[in-house]
Amino acid sequence: MTKTATFAGGCFWCIEEAFANLPGVISTKSGLTGGHTEHPTYEDVHRGDTGHREAVEVVFDPGRVSYEKLVKHYFYQIDPTDPGGQFVDRGHAYTTAIYYHDPEQQATAEKLKSDLEKSGKFNGPIVTEVLPAKKFYDAEEYHQEYWKKHPERYKMYKLSSGRSEFLKKNWGTLAHT
Repeated sequence: MTKTATFAGGCFWCIEEAFANLPGVISTKSGLTGGHTEHPTYEDVHRGDTGHREAVEVVFDPGRVSYEKLVKHYFYQIDPTDPGGQFVDRGHAYTTAIYYHDPEQQATAEKLKSDLEKSGKFNGPIVTEVLPAKKFYDAEEYHQEYWKKHPERYKMYKLSSGRSEFLKKNWGTLAHT
């Protein structure tokens, strides 16, 4: 039996790539969620009037990887203290959130967020929201597995966005990516 986890962490290309090869992950998909507009497009979301965020849907085998491990891995991919977006990508569509699919996921996500807050790892408060999952809309095909389709472009984007530098500075290594 598989389960689903949904994470918004700024650019969905980066979050999808971070989870795609994690042992126990069956599949990943870039998409849009959390808003009020049905069947939004990427362009709709980035106009700022749909309430959606870029997100990644992760289908996983809980016998091989725990939801707790997925949430911890997620926190290694983002700046959980930035309320305005992630790195060079600004605006609501790029803000962070963990969308839970059941009460157990909610409790796990809230506990790990609290643990991170208490750890003192970051100077500011942890602003990543923990919210109930809403309908997930697949992003357009050209966004799916972008890092595979355009490896050089993707590598340059991730580097120039500031994400790689932030992760290395805060976690000491990119081993978690």
